[in-house]
Order: sequence, then structure tokens, then C-alpha cells
Amino acid sequence: MNSDKNNRPFIKKENVLEAFKAAGLAKNQNVIVHCSLSSIGFVCGGAEIIIRSLIETIGQDGTIMMPTQSWKNLDPETGVHWEEPKEWWDAIRENWPAYDKNVTPTNTMGAVAEMFRKWPGALRSDHPARSVSAWGKNAALFTENHDLINIFGDGSPLSRLYNADGYILLIGVDYDKCTSLHLADARANFKSKHTTVEHSAIMENGKRVWKAYETLAVDGEDFIQIGKDFENSPLAKNSFKTAKLGNATLRFIKMRPLVDFAVEWIEKNRE
Repeated sequence: MNSDKNNRPFIKKENVLEAFKAAGLAKNQNVIVHCSLSSIGFVCGGAEIIIRSLIETIGQDGTIMMPTQSWKNLDPETGVHWEEPKEWWDAIRENWPAYDKNVTPTNTMGAVAEMFRKWPGALRSDHPARSVSAWGKNAALFTENHDLINIFGDGSPLSRLYNADGYILLIGVDYDKCTSLHLADARANFKSKHTTVEHSAIMENGKRVWKAYETLAVDGEDFIQIGKDFENSPLAKNSFKTAKLGNATLRFIKMRPLVDFAVEWIEKNRE
């Protein structure tokens, strides 16, 4: 791997494949992927090369999942339209396009997730703000029946990945981007746990509606600390591995031990 004067390594597909192998990715696994493409360096071929390398590594008998959230399709009062004046909020509620899983773009999910949602053979779940996309053997299972209310809990795409003994791959991002930890949010019992009413534009009976729904309130502010403590725990010995890809660190984690650890951590540390 060569580097330019800005210390950006030149990354070829073979470098990506080598890093995935070193991290522990292999055929037939079920993996949820979070990727910051810019953290790696110059990836020759961009997001396409990351996706092709994942597919080549995992194969059709495995499954690749990515969060493809479109959280701009939430009520402006929650802060998702922070850059717009308050006097526009009612107009946003009236005019924001209804979620269409074949069209609606992701919001700050990164170039890899945005390309992946349109990848041939990929399926996307129906949640208007918190969708996931998946490709491979279990794509239909992981994306079907994504309940409007039960975004991250048991019965959600995350719990199905957990039940399938899935893995988590973090490419150049920390645990604050680890959506799987929201399954621990949903399972843990803690005093401040509460629901919130959210709103999204959806199609209902052939018409666009601004739909209210009650769901678990989540934020992930302590996820980085949870991840750090997990990595320093005995559980990580056989459940966690790292590798380097250019300037990025890959974290490859077994989902079950991390989520189980996080449930206990949350119940012990959150108020």
C-alpha cells in the first residue's frame, strides 16, 4: 500500500480482502457492517470495492446487513431538522415525502450503506426512519416485518441477527455507531428507560400520512464506554478481533457476547 503526501494509503481490493480475512470474516457468516469509507484512505473503487469484497468474503450462503436509516423522516421537534427555522416545521410535517424503501435515501449512514441499499439482490426493511438493508441467504428473514413500534427489540432485524449467531463489523467507526447495542437498550431494565412518540411520513391505504407511533427512546451516549469495557472484559477473548485497513481499524465482534455484556452493563451503570 502506497501513501500520498496527506498520508492517505492507496487501497486496492486485495488489501480489503486481506484485512477482512485477518479480522476473522469468513464464508457463511451473518454480519452487520458499519463503515466510514473516508477513514480508510483512498479506496480505489470506493464504496463498490468494500461491498464487492464483503460479498466475496461472506458468499451467498451468508448474509450482509447494514443500517440504512432515514431519520430525517422524523418530527422536526426531535432535532433532526436542526438547520431549518422553526416556522418551517409544520410545512415539513405536511410535505416530507412518504418513505419508499426503493427510493428514500439514507441519512449520514455513509457512502457504503447508501450504495448497498440499491445493490442488486439487497432487500430493505419497511421502517420509515430506522430501516436496515440485507443481502444474502437470510436477507428476507432479517428485513421482513420491521415493526413501526418495535424498532430495535426482540422480533426486530437486530434480534434476528442475534438469534442467527451474527457478527458485527466496525470499519473505521467506534461503538457509538454500533446499532446492535440498541438491542441491549431494549432488553435491559433501568430506571430512566422510557418510550417516546415519534412521527414519520408513510403510505397508509394508498395515501401519505404523518404517522404517530410510540417506541423506545434511545440515544447511545454510553455506547463507546460499553464497547471499551467489553474489549477489556474476559468475554472479548474469544469474541473480538481487530485488523487494520489503511488508516482504519476493523473491529470484528460476536454479537451475542457484546449484547449480553451490554445488557448487564446498562442495568448496572445507567440510572
